[in-house]
Order: sequence, then structure tokens, then C-alpha cells
Amino acid sequence: MFRRPIRAFAATAAMALAAPAAALAETPSGAPIAIGFSMPLTGGLAVNGTSGLLAMQIWAEDTNQKGGLLGRPVKLLYYDDQTNPSLVPGIYTKLLEVDKVDLVVSAYGTNVTAPALPVVMQHKMTFMGLFAMDVNEEFRYPKYFSMLPVGPDPRAAISEGFFEIVKAHKEKLGLKTIALAVDDGEATRNTADGARVNLKKAGLDVVYDKTYPPTTTDFTPIIRAIQAKNPDIVYIASYPPDSVGLIRAMHELGLNTKICCGTMTGPQSTSIKTSLGPMLNGIITFDFWLPAPKLRFPGVMEFLQRYQQQAAGKGVDPLGYYLAPWAYADLQVLGEAVEQSKSLDQDKIADYIRSHTFKNITSTNLDDFRDGKGEVVLWPEQYKAGEPILPYSAIKH
Repeated sequence: MFRRPIRAFAATAAMALAAPAAALAETPSGAPIAIGFSMPLTGGLAVNGTSGLLAMQIWAEDTNQKGGLLGRPVKLLYYDDQTNPSLVPGIYTKLLEVDKVDLVVSAYGTNVTAPALPVVMQHKMTFMGLFAMDVNEEFRYPKYFSMLPVGPDPRAAISEGFFEIVKAHKEKLGLKTIALAVDDGEATRNTADGARVNLKKAGLDVVYDKTYPPTTTDFTPIIRAIQAKNPDIVYIASYPPDSVGLIRAMHELGLNTKICCGTMTGPQSTSIKTSLGPMLNGIITFDFWLPAPKLRFPGVMEFLQRYQQQAAGKGVDPLGYYLAPWAYADLQVLGEAVEQSKSLDQDKIADYIRSHTFKNITSTNLDDFRDGKGEVVLWPEQYKAGEPILPYSAIKH
């Protein structure tokens, strides 16, 4: 993922949206079509949730400028779930039973999407998940759809690139052992499950595998415990607050390992990149889109330019690379399904989505990360743009 001053990798190179051009259209009229959702606007996931919300608001502006949906204006109705899963069922119950929204989509993130799904199922609504990891595995709800570019086996796919890099350097670096540290939340447990499948395929021996509470604030004991096992590879499945704490602890203690760090959520966000700066050197983690030359799909840069103009001064991710294109596309897919099915009937909307293909869209200085200057794609091979900094222990902490 990171170039100068940092290098890591993008686990998935994925399709991005095409921002619609302004077009003359009849002014929408009638009662608004209300789209309801929760969003982490405070708490640990707010670093990305606020970015997703802005992208959704831009979609609503674009849609209303083009005549709305079914000739009616669209309205977003959302509540802050505070990154607290226990608040989510109540929010969606209110949206569906009190606010009487016409459509629902999920919040950003697995931990605050999973508790919404049972409520949505009870009301037989179509539901779009946004970066939610395998939340429908148990329910198999036919009207659930996932905006997450990791394919049909998401738990393993999200760390596949990390372990492909491990295998590519296994003989040269003598990689035999691995340590796993996992945030004890639904998203990170799911990704760690997939990592355990991948590490077996890579022929690695596990010397440490433990979870830690999501409320953890002191990460030095975790890093010391890992270091005591002297692993060749460190794999970490973490959420934004603990990713920051773990990276700072690794930097402070001088983690001695050859490859790090798996599937850390957080370093994809601009504010975290600029807060950690050179401490990100050598870290290999996932991302879903970067403005690398081979990934600049039609429309995405134009959309991001508009996003960045609106983000200025609002305290949201100023670049928007990680989530904004996907959050826009999330509503773009739903909106197209409504328009093309010419209905708000949930079964017809779900049938349309299921049966169609969509074409969507050295310092701590912000400019060091703009336009992908600070990051390098290492995998998949067809998008590769550089080499990792290895071993990790060679980085000067």
C-alpha cells in the first residue's frame, strides 16, 4: 500500500464508480423516497463513517439533480450509532417502524452491520451492506447484498495478498513461524479465521494466537508477548483505534520480525496515515482502492475531486480513497435497482440486483499520500507497482 515513505499492499484491486455528469432533468416532486441507515459518526469507526456519509450525501445531490428516483426526490435519514453495536437494532427498528423509511442500507463496518440484519429480515427489506465481512453467513438472507470487493470467500480473500507475499519471500527470508493478534470483534475474528486457512496453505507454524478485548488501550504487553515468541511473521487483525495503538507500540519497542502486519483496518484512512507518518514504514496491509495509474477507472477521479472539495474543512477524510467511492456506489446500485424495476417493492428490487451487473464507479504531510504518492500496490500481480520493504526489522524505528 505505501510507497515513500511507506510501503505495504492492496489486498484487492476493485472496480470504482463513475460519477454522473450533471444533466437536465425534471425537478422531482411528491413525497421523498426515504433511505434509512445508521452510521458511525462518533467512536472508533467514525474516521471512516463520516467519509462514507459525505459520499452518500453527494449521491443524493446527484440523484435529485437528475430527477430523483421514480420522479420523487430522495432523502437520507440517518442516526449516529456511535460505533456501538448495541444501539443498532433500536435505530433500525425506529427507521422502519416509526420513520417508515422506504429503503435501508447498512452502516460502514461489520460490527455495526451484523446487529441490523435480523431487524431488516423481520421487515423483509432489501439490505445493502457496506464493508461488512460475511455477516450473512449464518442467516443466508436472500435480500442481503454486500458492497465489499472480496468475492465469495471473503474471510480468506481479505488476507490472501498478504500470504501471497509471504510465500513469494518464504525461502529467501526463511519464513517458518507466525504470530497472530486479533481484536475480539466480529469483523476481526472473521478475517482471522480466513488468515488461519491461508497460513496453513503457506506451511507456517503458529507460535502465538490470541485475541484481545476491543477496549484495550495499552498494547505494549501484546507486542512484548509476541516478541518473546520471536516469530518470522506477525499477522494482526485490528480495528482503527487498536491499529494505531499497536503500530505505536511496535514502533516504541522495535518489533523484531520479518513481515508485518496482515489486515489492519485504520491505516487506509488519511487522518491515521498522517498521524502515524513514518511509523507506517514497512507495514503490509490491505486496501480496496488506491489512485495508482492502473486503478483509475472511468469517473472515479472526477468523483473524488468533488468529494475532496466538499470534504474541505468538515473534519472528514480529506482524500476519501478508502471508503468514499464504495459508499457512493452502494447507493448507486440501490438507486439503479429502484429505477429499473420501477418499483419500491423489496422483492423486485432484490431480484434486479441479483440478476444484473453494475458498472459503478516522509513526513506526516497530507500531500505525501495524495494521488497514491506514498503507497505502492504489491498485489494482485497485474496491478503491482513496486516491492515491499523487507525484512520489517530493517526499518529504523
